[in-house]
Amino acid sequence: MTSLSDVADIVIGVDTHVDTHTAAIVDTATGAVLDQMTIPTTPTGYEDLLAWAGEHSPARAWAIEGTGGHGAGLTRVLARDAEVVFELDRPQRIARRHGAKSDPLDAVRAAREAMSRPVRGTPRAGGQRQALSVLLAARRSAVEAATIAQRQLFSLIVAAPETLRATLGQATGTERVQRAATLRAHRSDDVETATTRHVLRTLARRVQALTAEAADLEKQITVLVKAWHADLLDLFGVGPIVAATVLCAWSHPGRIHSEAAFAMLAGIAPIPANSGRVTTRYRLNRYGDRQLNRAIHTIVLSRQRYDATTQAYTARRTSQGKTPREIRRCLKRYIIRDLYRILESGPPTA
Repeated sequence: MTSLSDVADIVIGVDTHVDTHTAAIVDTATGAVLDQMTIPTTPTGYEDLLAWAGEHSPARAWAIEGTGGHGAGLTRVLARDAEVVFELDRPQRIARRHGAKSDPLDAVRAAREAMSRPVRGTPRAGGQRQALSVLLAARRSAVEAATIAQRQLFSLIVAAPETLRATLGQATGTERVQRAATLRAHRSDDVETATTRHVLRTLARRVQALTAEAADLEKQITVLVKAWHADLLDLFGVGPIVAATVLCAWSHPGRIHSEAAFAMLAGIAPIPANSGRVTTRYRLNRYGDRQLNRAIHTIVLSRQRYDATTQAYTARRTSQGKTPREIRRCLKRYIIRDLYRILESGPPTA
């Protein structure tokens, strides 16, 4: 990537917080701090920041921490005015001298880090991507809450009075939830049985409500995925949730500069772990987007179970001495390559 000093006179680093943002202007030629400013996170504050930046140089770039979080509002305003914005999602912070830390210092560090990075990330897009991200977050919380409620339901049934265990003990999964949701109070119940019966019914109905909520959110996700990149759903093992996760991580054409970078983002690219005479050692990459990594893992498991071609590949690599984990890593790399080519080629035209 071109050095920032070749395309911008100043870099404005922004340290973002809930109520305020602190910005620092750094000269790209010398690295000197030219000015600093703190604004409230309001539309007026964002306009004041833009006016302040305009007083220094029109050839500028912005380095913002958390463009999808605390800095989302400012990022939208900058995108509206076609400003050049770089994302510092997880900044590689330099060692603070004597432990010094403040919002202005962090803003300066953000600007200087953008200048020093060989590859600078751009913010994820809004619109369809942000809509999918919101739906995925809501569905994920509903599924997790339903899972917790089901575990609590099972645990309470195990220790429940015998009359309730006789009704629910042999049931499993959905049937257990349905039976528990229809429990009714009995006059003959003692206080323990009555209370347990009421709690079991409450938990079961909570599971049903959360399951219905997750299903409704998945329908909305499916509609958005089909409208944006329906061709992803044609790939074996790719359902609407996996496709939406991939789209949210990718965001838009050109954001991820290569297929290798997409693999690194997914935590799939192997990391060299060589030292001395050992030159062929690699370790597992546990960085990157873990939701994307999970989505790719889901595709691999689905194909190994149901796809004949993948099963044949797994058998061949097993005969060559590869372990199941190594085979899955190879499959993930092939899958991420196919996904990247489809995403960057653009959605199919009718």
